[in-house]
Amino acid sequence: MPDLPQTADAIFRIVIDAPIERIWRELTKTDEAQGAIFNAWLHTTGMAPGGRMQMRTGTGKHVMVDGVIEELDPPHRFVHTHRFTQYDDPVCKVVYELKPVEGGVEVTLRVLEMPVGSRTAKDMQAGGTMILETLKAILETGKPKFSTRLMYVMFGLMEFVLPARTRSDRWPLK
Repeated sequence: MPDLPQTADAIFRIVIDAPIERIWRELTKTDEAQGAIFNAWLHTTGMAPGGRMQMRTGTGKHVMVDGVIEELDPPHRFVHTHRFTQYDDPVCKVVYELKPVEGGVEVTLRVLEMPVGSRTAKDMQAGGTMILETLKAILETGKPKFSTRLMYVMFGLMEFVLPARTRSDRWPLK
């Protein structure tokens, strides 16, 4: 009987009609919420390989994702490790690749080495398409869909229910 795979990969793609530099900024900005990535704020020790990075709530009180930047090739490739702080799942890897194509820029989101059957894999499978569709809406229309904006308002109102293990003081960014 063959061994079952312990990890899996997911690949999501979309073409966005916007300059590559605007798309890159939207994915790597630290000075405002990342509307495409669940309205989280990117905090980092430095946007360079080896830099620590976190995706935090708008208040900064909770860390949703913790990782390390592995590759940065502006405006074409951004690779970082990814661990949801609310789960005990192993780390996976997130890769954003931007490539000019006819009609815009093809954005590929790869989630690599997800632990099979984990909550991380489930959430990443569900979130990949939403991230890219929201990124497209922001860059082409200036804002996410109404339902996404409403969801973000609810996230803010419900932040108090996040597990204590996600509190920023438990995930120092050094």
